[in-house]
Amino acid sequence: MEFVYFTVVAVALYLLADRILLWIENRLGRTLEQRSVVFFLLLLVMALTSFWIIQMVAE
Repeated sequence: MEFVYFTVVAVALYLLADRILLWIENRLGRTLEQRSVVFFLLLLVMALTSFWIIQMVAE
């Protein structure tokens, strides 16, 4: 069952990271040069945090 939780959360985090990145770019008024790196960092931090929480709750 954890596999389902991880999959659903991963998809949601991907979409959330995209929205956050678009929000940041709109606030700055320009497209970021290192857009991929910023997206990766957003996704990485959110994924590590949420996956850790899922593991703690699922035990």
